[in-house]
Amino acid sequence: MKAKKETWIEEAKKRAASEAIKHVKDGFTVGLGSGSTAAYAIQEIGDIIQIKGWQVSGVPTSHQAFLLAVECGIPLTTLNEHPQLDLSIDGADQIDNRLNIIKGMGGALTREKIVASASKQNIIIADETKLVKKLGSDCPVPVEVLPFAVLTVISKIKKLGGKPVLRGGKGKVGPIVTDNGNFVVDAHFGPIQSPSELNHQLKMIPGVVETGLFIEMADIVYIGRPTSVKKLRRK
Repeated sequence: MKAKKETWIEEAKKRAASEAIKHVKDGFTVGLGSGSTAAYAIQEIGDIIQIKGWQVSGVPTSHQAFLLAVECGIPLTTLNEHPQLDLSIDGADQIDNRLNIIKGMGGALTREKIVASASKQNIIIADETKLVKKLGSDCPVPVEVLPFAVLTVISKIKKLGGKPVLRGGKGKVGPIVTDNGNFVVDAHFGPIQSPSELNHQLKMIPGVVETGLFIEMADIVYIGRPTSVKKLRRK
């Protein structure tokens, strides 16, 4: 049963990615998200460039996205060269009914949020298991933190009612290190009553670089289902 579930989820991700790339046009500069779902979109953009000969460039949000884009033949650029992007395509860890999002389980939250904020249109793709009534249900809020301040930040998150855990690395000793040279603290709050307020409270803690709460940033969300794709727009 587990194998069957994993199979439909991967197919659902691909379907959502295929809908998202329909927004890409010749001459666009696109923000390239990180993670397994965004990877399908990157691969399809590469196919478009090769098949149609379109001039499409990308701004990757992580080393993972960078390496995959190079492999797929996508010309890369930077936000310094293109401060405003035509659109960005990225995944999500959780999505509520207001299209607020938790991101950052892959550790790329800061660059993902910067790229999303620089985009004229921000498109999110995910499978339907990522839809929740309230953010924080069975998912922490990733918080990127300066290493110098990590214990202080952990203490202050506890005062906000959270249960912070410094994310450890896999295949290495010690904490993971982001592409920006920082640590990630996973802050468990349970179901979040006011994502906007919590985001503000976390960002006011000195030493916090960014949070994984993406509030009112998604313009369109494509949700992959077992046999279809649902399109959601932010009101």
